[in-house]
Amino acid sequence: MTIFSLAEYQVTSERGFLSCFDPQQQVLPPQLQPIRETALALPWLLPTERIRTHVDRLPVLDLRELCADAKSPVLRVAMVHYAFLAQAYVWGEPAVPRSLPACLARPLWALGEATGQPPLLTYAHYVLDNWALIDPHGGFDLSNLRMLQPFLSGQDEAWFVLIHVAIEARAGAMMARVPEVINAAAQGNGSGVEEGLAAMVQVWDDVNAIFARMPERCDPYIYFHRVRPWIHGWKDNPALGEGLVYEGVTDTDGKPQSFRGQTGSQSSIVPTMDAFLNVGHANDPLRSFLDELHPYRPPAHQRFIHEVRARSRVREWVAKAGSPLHRDLYNACVDRLTRFRTQHLEYAASYIAKQSSRSAGNDVAVGTGGTPFMKYLKKHRDEARAHMLS
Repeated sequence: MTIFSLAEYQVTSERGFLSCFDPQQQVLPPQLQPIRETALALPWLLPTERIRTHVDRLPVLDLRELCADAKSPVLRVAMVHYAFLAQAYVWGEPAVPRSLPACLARPLWALGEATGQPPLLTYAHYVLDNWALIDPHGGFDLSNLRMLQPFLSGQDEAWFVLIHVAIEARAGAMMARVPEVINAAAQGNGSGVEEGLAAMVQVWDDVNAIFARMPERCDPYIYFHRVRPWIHGWKDNPALGEGLVYEGVTDTDGKPQSFRGQTGSQSSIVPTMDAFLNVGHANDPLRSFLDELHPYRPPAHQRFIHEVRARSRVREWVAKAGSPLHRDLYNACVDRLTRFRTQHLEYAASYIAKQSSRSAGNDVAVGTGGTPFMKYLKKHRDEARAHMLS
């Protein structure tokens, strides 16, 4: 078995699933400058509760030629700005609209098709393509990161996003080990499996340490009332019913479209590690939700997860041919994965379930992806824990 290349899947050891390009370095064509300027002005426009007046003045751009010719980084950065504007348009005033205007809907649809992403804000737009290094020669430490495109701006919003950016970057070293360990297990190379799993445990410890820093600068009340309202989607959200009409998009026949909102469950780290460790989830509605989120990831990352799932026999090798040390290291990886899920569950309780809401669409019982998140997170955590080898 040959080692598959991370580069084929837009994954790097230094950045993990973060964009391989630097988003702040991308120069958008002149026609997109009004879009970028309006999007970057959201922190000043949203408090007025008149965001739709400003958005409705934007030109209806035909981006078909751009989508056919532009390099992917330009399209992805343009998608970040359009996706933020769409979320602001829907949730930025007390009354929820029934449609997106053509000035947002048509470009979003075209960019979504060109990049293989749904036409609204996903984790890729919110986190993976929405960061910059303060010192371009420095690393991805939280002290050297900034958020490029905000909604309201402020410390809590930036910290929430940048914690995820830092996690994604640190996890890159773990992703780099995935094909190596899969290959070592296939060849019966015990020392290779041992070295790779041990390195993964260390990365997991670092990732969990970063995740534990969320409360330092992101307050639960501020998160719920000033950060979370903007990232909901259109599916399974009582405020939107059947979804939103994308005005001017002929592909939809004028029918409402329903997409799930941005959620950390769209990150590719955990599903990759589930696939690598051969952690399965029961075939029930909760599993269906995981499967439904898969197309919300960048297409290259979807392929990476599929490749890992198809190739990994690590658990089987450890159980049948591994030493007690291999078993301990495998269990340590499962344990760290379980700890990550447990931390996520605890944050969901304090940052969402314990808050109260009076705003449309911001339901404490439903996640931004439109699901009963507490039930889902607990079940996925417990299923991971059950895969420890005895």
